[in-house]
Amino acid sequence: MTRVVSATQARIHFGELIRWVTETQQPAIVERDGQPCVVVLPVEVYRRLQEAQGRPQWQEVLNQVREFRAQLQAQRSGQPLPPPEEVIWEIREERDAELTGLR
Repeated sequence: MTRVVSATQARIHFGELIRWVTETQQPAIVERDGQPCVVVLPVEVYRRLQEAQGRPQWQEVLNQVREFRAQLQAQRSGQPLPPPEEVIWEIREERDAELTGLR
């Protein structure tokens, strides 16, 4: 549960606000004139946010997948890729053969 406090309350009771955020591991929103202006976060939440910024955005990942697909199709001389179900079926067949010692 996020706690919302005024800037005046935050200033007067800053130690209590820090203790609450630390103990509950929940953020606190500080408002000025009824508008949110800052958030007090537990350090672990802040660190996770910092780490997440270093990760590629979904658009970048999608572009990488598209590039890989184009490279794969070029290697296959323009032949279409097999459907995923077929690939999974072949992998299972190979695994089953290896497990039963038929190969």
